[in-house]
This record gives sequence, structure tokens and C-alpha cells, in this order.
Amino acid sequence: MTSAKIDGNPLQLERQVCFALAVANRSVLKIYRRLLEPLGLTHPQYLVMLALWEHDRLAVKELGALLQLDSATLSPLLKRLEAGGLIERRRRDDDERSVDIVLTPEGVALRDQAVTIPDQVVAALGVSLDDLLELHTVLTKVNAAALRAGA
Repeated sequence: MTSAKIDGNPLQLERQVCFALAVANRSVLKIYRRLLEPLGLTHPQYLVMLALWEHDRLAVKELGALLQLDSATLSPLLKRLEAGGLIERRRRDDDERSVDIVLTPEGVALRDQAVTIPDQVVAALGVSLDDLLELHTVLTKVNAAALRAGA
């Protein structure tokens, strides 16, 4: 990949990728916050639930790797979801050092309420689905590049 030189003022605020990402992050999470509040979920808790709705049962380490969260960030999320009756922690029979996270019946049932969230987010953003899919592809590339760069 060739490096491109930025013409003009390289420190202009509006040209900074970090600024655009930060503003987009705040704006999109504000929409999620409004939509998730009736479900009793924060956005980070929603991400945990998405992973569990997809995989049913995950070891804490697997969940952390999937969400790219360290245990210090993940543990309080899991405690709140467990206190809310949505998940359970279960020690593995074959290895008591390993803890699995499983959905409770309430956690499974919450999926039926959450299934409309993605469509509601798309509608609230007022951006075409094609544009959002393209953005997702670009952000996935950016995240992979940042990981390779040691971020």
C-alpha cells in the first residue's frame, strides 16, 4: 500500500479520521441508547447479548475475544446481565477454571423484542442500507489494520 500525502492543513479538525469516528460513534450510540432503554440494556450489554443470541453458550474468554474486550471491562457487564436475570455463569464440568456464559429463558425471550433494533437504527439514521454496509466493510478493514499496527 502506498502512503498518500495530505494536501493543505493536515491538522484541520474536520479532516481527521479520529474526529469523524468519534462524532459518528456518539451519534449512533445515542440512537442505540434510546432504542435499547425499553429493553433495559446498555449498548455494551446489547453487544454481549448479540454474541450469546448467536452462539448460545460461550466461555468468558471466547466472549471477550469475540467482543474484543478485556476481562476488566467484560466482568462488570456480565455481573449486571446476571443480576438482571438474562444470563448465568456456569463452571464447566470438564474444567472448573473455565466459566461459560449461557442465556436464561428471560435472556432468550429478550431476543424477540430486540430483533427489530437493527431496522430501527437504519431508519433512524436515514442512510441507505447499501451505504451502511459499505461503511461496515471499511470500518472492518480499519479495525483490522489498527490491530495489525498494535492498537
